[in-house]
Amino acid sequence: MPGSIQSIERAAAMLQLLARGSGRLGVGEIAAALGLAKPTAHGILRTLQGVGFVEQDPVSGKYQLGSAIHELGGGYLDANELRSRAINRADALAARSGESVRIAAPVGNGVSVVHHVFRPDNTEQALEVGTTLPPHATALGKVLLAYDSQLSATVREGELPAFTHRTIVDRAVLGRALTEVRRTGWAGDIGEYRSAEASIAAPVRGRGGLVVGAIGISGPIDQLCDGQLRFRPGFVGQVRDAAQAVSRDLGGAQ
Repeated sequence: MPGSIQSIERAAAMLQLLARGSGRLGVGEIAAALGLAKPTAHGILRTLQGVGFVEQDPVSGKYQLGSAIHELGGGYLDANELRSRAINRADALAARSGESVRIAAPVGNGVSVVHHVFRPDNTEQALEVGTTLPPHATALGKVLLAYDSQLSATVREGELPAFTHRTIVDRAVLGRALTEVRRTGWAGDIGEYRSAEASIAAPVRGRGGLVVGAIGISGPIDQLCDGQLRFRPGFVGQVRDAAQAVSRDLGGAQ
């Protein structure tokens, strides 16, 4: 087995040092406390600052713990922040695709819609913000299942209820579907949750590449799919482009 990684040990030691509550520390103080060269300490601090784990005071130049370190216990980006950072991208996706757009995030042990843009036509629609989605039966849910171990464990321990005759209720089949999501970078469902509706979704990544949510479109099956029930590539591309744009806004993609 490989040994420990020194740079990670040093970064952890810096976070522990800053967590002791002795106030902000300068790079020289941190380097001296940990027995490091100042350039080495500075490089690690800049990396930690880039992911939000430390913050630098603009006046003194000293460092303290950053806000992102306090999010580790929850493991997720705040749903309100995800929504606020993605609103414009969601509106643009709805305009391009002509379909409704939803953004979902893992909340507790489930998947919740945190933003919903209506299909840009005159049809009657119901706002779905706050709705809890079944992870195994929706494109948004499958994306989060594919990348979220906590959510995946919850689904493994529970039942897979059938909402339509197309809902995946076999765990082996679901496992293969999630592997395909990770391979292709997007998920779909065709009548698995609502019999006449199809949906396409892709992951939204935050800092470090962590999947913090999903964005997708939904609409009539014959609109999103061709006669052989294959998703139209143009819609898949639009969803993936939107997800990548939101990820860039969150610092999760280049």
